Parts: sequence; C-alpha cells; structure tokens
Amino acid sequence: MSATRLTLTLASEAMTRALADRLADRLGPGDTLLLDGPIGAGKTAFARALIQAAQARAGRDPEDVPSPTFTLVQTYEAGEFEIWHADLYRLGHPQEVMELGLDEAFDTALCLIEWPDRLGDLAPPGALRLALAPGGTETLRHASFTAAGTVWADRLSPILTELQTETQTGTAPDA
Repeated sequence: MSATRLTLTLASEAMTRALADRLADRLGPGDTLLLDGPIGAGKTAFARALIQAAQARAGRDPEDVPSPTFTLVQTYEAGEFEIWHADLYRLGHPQEVMELGLDEAFDTALCLIEWPDRLGDLAPPGALRLALAPGGTETLRHASFTAAGTVWADRLSPILTELQTETQTGTAPDA
C-alpha cells in the first residue's frame, strides 16, 4: 500500500496557526490526528489553534485550550461533533487508552493525540500523523504529514499548496 508524505516549513507561529485553521476545514468526526514531536515542538499550540478554529467555524466562541498533560483528555464541542484532545505522555501501557474511552472516540469524534507512540497497536489505521520538529529559530517548525494510503494526500494537498505559495510570494502570515 502506498503512503502519503507531505512536508512544510512553518516560519512563524502565525503560519502554524494558519495551517491549523485550514486543516480544521478538512477534519471531522472519525478523523484522528497523531501529533508527534519532542517536548516544545508545538504539538499543544497546534492542537489549540485547530480546536479554536473548528469552534469558530461552528459559530461557537473559541474556548481556552489548556494542555491536557495532567487531565490526559479534554473534550470540546465544535458544532455537530466533539473534539478529543489527549496527551498520552504519562501513560505507561497502551491498555490505559481503553480506560480513557479513546477507542470509542476514534469512531465518533475528531481526536487529536499528543505522544501517539503510547497508543501502540491501538492507533487507528486511517490516522494522519503530523510530526513537528523545531527549526533553527524559536518559531521555525518543520511539519511532516504521513498516512497510509493516498486518501489524505487529496485532503491535504490544497492546504499545503496554498501555504507554500503564500510563503514563496511573501503573503504568508508573519513569513
């Protein structure tokens, strides 16, 4: 089976928020976004921007979105569906995912999962992985999307093309 791999350099926090905002248009119930990267890579900041963009699109006032490091899971309403934001860093075994109810949320909600390696074999096969890596400056990030198959390529290509074009023409947010 072929895989999708798309990469983008995010020169600023505003570009990271712009990517999250555009991605919020493409995600919905049953989608899982696996947010990968070291501490400080911007996983929570990206999730926060995506959740707030989805809420705004649903006509809701964007909520404060704290890191779920200590609560493990935070849920948010985004119109017709819920968003589950999970930080699995403190989990010791994939079976603990079942106790959180994530296995059911994978089917009914949009799930944003930080530290997805803690899922083990429980990661949904159709999940999209976003690896964030710090760049050479405090705000520079490298974003790499990977997924099995090519379904995600069709959903992501327009977003990445827009952002790459904006970066090249100097119209990207805070580029």
